Amino acid sequence: MTRRSIDVDKPFQKALPFAQGVVVEGELLFTSGITARDENGEVVGVGDLERQFEQCFGNIADIFEAAGTNFDHLVKVIMYTTDIRQCYEFPNAWRQYFGARPASTLVEVSALAHPDMMLEIEAVARIP
Repeated sequence: MTRRSIDVDKPFQKALPFAQGVVVEGELLFTSGITARDENGEVVGVGDLERQFEQCFGNIADIFEAAGTNFDHLVKVIMYTTDIRQCYEFPNAWRQYFGARPASTLVEVSALAHPDMMLEIEAVARIP
């Protein structure tokens, strides 16, 4: 994949698990907002943001596989959470999926589509 991370030369940004910008060639997959629902539509990890994070990314992995891509080709992620402070409590989980250092946005919102949801994620990946 032709891919180039764009980072302004500021030391603190080198330690972050995401790039400020990503340049890619080819077809792109854009997901809808993906939540922590299981195959039966039930919300997984009620009250547990890290578990919802894992479920969301598991659901995204399924979409990526169906489209013929994977997290190595992740170029952008937007995460909406009802508790932004909790997101910083599990940075290793982020790195598991952000190995390619995608461009990233994290936004705190007052509510999501279901009262038990704490996280919704949109992803953009290149189709190799």
